[in-house]
Amino acid sequence: MGLRDDLERYREVGEQRRQDLAEFIQYGDLGNSRADTVRIPIKIVDLPEFAYDRRDQGGVGQGEGAEEGDPVGQPQDDDDGEGEPGEDGGEHEYYEMDPEEFAQELDERLGLDLEPKGKKVIEETEGDFTDITRTGPSSTLDFERLFKEGLKRKMAMDFDEEYVREALRVDGWGPAAVYEWAREANIPVSRAWIEDAYEDLPADERDRWDSVEEMEATVDHETTAQRIRREGLEEIPFRSEDERYRYPEIVETRERNVVVVNIRDVSGSMRQKKRELVERTFTPLDWYLQGKYDNAEFVYIAHDAEAWEVDREEFFGIRSGGGTRISSAYELAAAVLDEQYPWSEWNRYVFAAGDSENSSNDTEQRVIPLMEEIPANLHAYVETQPSGNAINATHAEEVERHFRTVDDVAVAYVSSPEDVVDAIYEVLSTEEES
Repeated sequence: MGLRDDLERYREVGEQRRQDLAEFIQYGDLGNSRADTVRIPIKIVDLPEFAYDRRDQGGVGQGEGAEEGDPVGQPQDDDDGEGEPGEDGGEHEYYEMDPEEFAQELDERLGLDLEPKGKKVIEETEGDFTDITRTGPSSTLDFERLFKEGLKRKMAMDFDEEYVREALRVDGWGPAAVYEWAREANIPVSRAWIEDAYEDLPADERDRWDSVEEMEATVDHETTAQRIRREGLEEIPFRSEDERYRYPEIVETRERNVVVVNIRDVSGSMRQKKRELVERTFTPLDWYLQGKYDNAEFVYIAHDAEAWEVDREEFFGIRSGGGTRISSAYELAAAVLDEQYPWSEWNRYVFAAGDSENSSNDTEQRVIPLMEEIPANLHAYVETQPSGNAINATHAEEVERHFRTVDDVAVAYVSSPEDVVDAIYEVLSTEEES
C-alpha cells in the first residue's frame, strides 16, 4: 500500500469521525454552513510522515574536542514557545454535504421517508404504447388483442358437428330433443342448424342408437381446442368491435416546488437562548426541505405586535422591544402566499416559533382561523421556553388543543438543545403521516 492509499484511507477515517448528525443539530455551529451547503466539523487526522533527527553534529566521536566513544549529548528542542499539553483546542476540518444528502441522512437518523409531491406540470412526454382506444391509424392496430378476441369467439361458437349428428341418430329423438340435450351439455349449436342437419339425415339412420347414453358411451366427443390442435385454423371470426388501437401513455413531469414560510416572534421576551433554539430548529428544517424538493423558496417573517418580511440573515438575530400579536404574521403570510405562491402550483409549509406568549384572545380569535384558511401541506408551531412554560405562555397549548384531531398541524416544545431533534421529528413525522 502506497502513500496515496494511506492518504485516502485517512480521509475515510476522518469522514467517519464527523459529528453525529443529531449532535451537530443540537450543539454544532450552524453558522459555518450556507443555505446550500451543510458543513459538519470533523477532527483532523494527522497523516504519517518521516521525522528527521534534529542532531547535526555528525557521527560518533566526530566534531571539535570529541574523542571516539564520547557521548554526543541529548538533542535539544528548538521550540521556545510556552504552554502545557492539552491547553490548545483540537483542530477541525469540515465535511460538506448538500441539502439532498443532509435530507437523506436525517431521514435515516429519524426513520422517516418523506416523499415530496409534485404540483406544477412542466413537461409532457410520450411513454410506452400502453393505452388503448377504439379508433386510430391502422399502423397502431393491436393485432394480438384482435386475434385473441377472434379466437375466443371461435372457441365460444365452434362445436363438434359429428357428435351432434350422432345425437340425431338416437331412436325417437327429433330436433327439439337434440336441441335441449345440447343446451344441457353446453354445446353452442343453434336450433336452425339442428333442423337442417336432421333433414339431411337419411331416414334409415335415425334409429342407430337405442338411447343417448349408449351414443355418449360409444362416440368420442372432440373439443374445439383438440380439433384446432389437430387441424389448425382456417379462419377466425374477426369483428370490427374487437378492434383496438394502441397509443402512447402521456407521462407528466411535475416540478416539486415548495415554499417554506418561517415565522418568528422577535418581541422583547424573545431573549438570546430562545432565539438560538429557533435557529437550531428551523435551520435543519430548511436544509431538509431544500434537499427534498426540486425548487425550494423561503419566506422569513418577523413579528412583534406587527409583522414584516426580512431576509435569512436578519431572521435569526433580530429582536424588538414591542409586544406580541402572532396573528399579524399569519395575515402577512396569507397575503404573500396568495400573491406569489398559488396553492395549485406550490407545496406550502408554514412554520412559526416563539415563546407562546401572545396578546389576549389573539390565538383563539385570529391565529387559529387564519391557520384554517391558509392551505398548506403542514402548519407547525414550535414553542421555545428554556425555563419552562411562563404563566401567560399558552399559544402552543391552545393550538394543540384545537387541532388535536387534524393531520396537518404539528406542535412541538423545545426547552433545551436536547429537545431540538425530537421537535424536528414531531414536525416531519406529522407531514409524513398526513
